[in-house]
Amino acid sequence: MSDIRIGTGFDVHAFGDGDHVVLGGVRIPHERGVLAHSDGDVVLHALCDAILGALALGDIGRHFPPSDPRWKDADSRDFVRHCDALARERGWRVGNCDVTVVCERPKVGPHAQAMREAIAADLGIALDAVSVKATTTEALGFTGRGEGIAAQAACLLVRDA
Repeated sequence: MSDIRIGTGFDVHAFGDGDHVVLGGVRIPHERGVLAHSDGDVVLHALCDAILGALALGDIGRHFPPSDPRWKDADSRDFVRHCDALARERGWRVGNCDVTVVCERPKVGPHAQAMREAIAADLGIALDAVSVKATTTEALGFTGRGEGIAAQAACLLVRDA
């Protein structure tokens, strides 16, 4: 049996009414909000999918279905802590994770450090094991037109010693 597993995740939310977005557990002022059942944190949703994928436990929708009223306006940091607990129960821990936010706005750079700190705290791992960065699509596609925001994530699970 291998001592490592790799998972990837991807999430998208359309912009809607609001005055902020939540990314990586950080509330960021923005001229729009996102349409979502929970807080719509694409960073943490993609990260959850990466962890669940590495565990072969399905996707975030299976664990936190939008049809379930318990998850209405839920804090996605609770989702990450739950996914981390699932990993630890099975003898795994996140070794590192890497997230890329895809959007034209809001600007992610000024908030990346706070996101890294929140994610590291929720996963109980070192700050230098968490990467958060951003890219644009050069004004192409739905993110380029400012219709929504996306994130992709990768994580490495290692056997817990």
